[in-house]
Amino acid sequence: MPPTERSPEHTAGNRPENVAGARRKNLRPAVVISVLAVIAVLASLVFFLGPGAGGDTAAPAASSEAAPAAPEAALPPAPAVTYYKQPGPPAGSPLEAVEPLEVSVSKDLVGTSLTKGLVGISLEATDLADPALSSSNASTVKLLQEADQPVLRFGGNAVDRRFFWTSTNEAVPSTGYRGDAAHPVRAVGPADLARLNTLLEAADATVSLTVDLGHYDPTRAADMARHAAEIFGPRLLSITVGNEPNGYGANGVRPGGYSTGQYVEELKAYANAINAVAPNVPISGPGAYDQKWWQPFIDADIPQKKILSFHNYPLHSCDGGDPKSSPTIANVMSRLMHDRADDYQQAALEAGQAAGIETWLPETGIAACPGSNETSRTHASALWTADYALNAAQLGITRIGFHSSMLTCKGGPPMSAVCTGGPYLRPNGEVSGRANFFGISMVAELEAGKFMKLDAKGGGLMFSYALQNADGSTTVVMVNENDPEKAAQTEVTLKLPARALTGTMTQMTGPSYGAEDSTVIDGAKSEPIPLADRATVEGFAYGSQTQTFKLTAGTVTVLNFKH
Repeated sequence: MPPTERSPEHTAGNRPENVAGARRKNLRPAVVISVLAVIAVLASLVFFLGPGAGGDTAAPAASSEAAPAAPEAALPPAPAVTYYKQPGPPAGSPLEAVEPLEVSVSKDLVGTSLTKGLVGISLEATDLADPALSSSNASTVKLLQEADQPVLRFGGNAVDRRFFWTSTNEAVPSTGYRGDAAHPVRAVGPADLARLNTLLEAADATVSLTVDLGHYDPTRAADMARHAAEIFGPRLLSITVGNEPNGYGANGVRPGGYSTGQYVEELKAYANAINAVAPNVPISGPGAYDQKWWQPFIDADIPQKKILSFHNYPLHSCDGGDPKSSPTIANVMSRLMHDRADDYQQAALEAGQAAGIETWLPETGIAACPGSNETSRTHASALWTADYALNAAQLGITRIGFHSSMLTCKGGPPMSAVCTGGPYLRPNGEVSGRANFFGISMVAELEAGKFMKLDAKGGGLMFSYALQNADGSTTVVMVNENDPEKAAQTEVTLKLPARALTGTMTQMTGPSYGAEDSTVIDGAKSEPIPLADRATVEGFAYGSQTQTFKLTAGTVTVLNFKH
């Protein structure tokens, strides 16, 4: 018994010397000592065994004091580490204080997962004719490898307007197909799919195709599906019938209007024709940006497995009529932007989950507006891309494609995540990624894992995500959208579900929201440093469940902790 504790029997009113009374004075010292010894032994037994020890008497009431926790196992000495050196705020920054961020990661799971192949690139269907999409193009292979098992989705406005499939080398019809110098009509055949397949194999990528519904021809679409299934095999994930059919009546694809009823009838004809020659390929759809079209697709009686797909461009007010939906950096870097995307994605997921089918977002981007705007090619677009993809995955969306083009970087679509070098409309085949591609790469390089519940407080404009990885480690991603030109570093207190034995990091940075061609990962225009080679987060506390560190504004930071 510790010297500071006393047995219940050793109190002032019940001491051994008072038990015997005056008679004790007549006992010899040896007897006194013996009696005292016996009493002490009995008292100790009563104290340690208590009522019910070895008998049938009732157990005592629970103690009001909790039992002391078992001591944690001793750890080996901390290994020597190299600390990550993140850039600080630019010189001369006002350094506005940011409320400290407190994040507590629970062992409980959200119920959704991040899988490889989550993020991909959406391209125009006419890009299937581009020779740069080949294993012989080292720049394209490298880029897709940095996106780590991406899905290449082919569709866009081109598929229903200027895309012509032929397996017999037919000439493109002289009427019904509209193009221009920047967006020419293209014929695509089996040789183009075979060339693309070499790229898919070299980059370990998959593909999702869209067939032309603008020019109603189920037989031609089925012929394309048959060749695609034979050439791509299991790399072909789905086929979509038409692109954004909800817009056909307004954009001239189907003069005179086009209803959900017409769409469903034509979808059935296409699906049956495709099923006859490629029965194992799922049909995804409707690929619409109007949620009134989701349920008609879900309810359509077609033989294939279905995948609900929808499109979303959060900033769609190109004329500024709705200031909150205009493509401005102020809107992109706002909590409202995050929350509105969250709400729309949840609506699609509810529809898909009620039907027991997957939900994909195969075409998306910041803005639906053509031409440049103040968000184009910027570091802000990279920050938005990473957060948008992670939030979609945490909600339960399993595929997401950022719409792009194989046109030249000079004069080509400014929202595109990829582009090709060379003078305008004269591509040289050197494919590279823009700022938003680095946001894709940060998400793509994450280990597959299960999202964990967390509680986050403070941090200004920051969003946090946590993953339980297959090896038992914990990954925490922090998207710090605070202004890198103005905000001081954020003090972060992170409570992990277990003690951390290692804590490494990789980080995407940029000097300002509006900076173009300045986004880097770990100081270079490349994918993140491999997990095994990453440096330790500065301030890492070896063997502790609580970690404290600082994060620079305008960054996406991936932290990995082994326990």
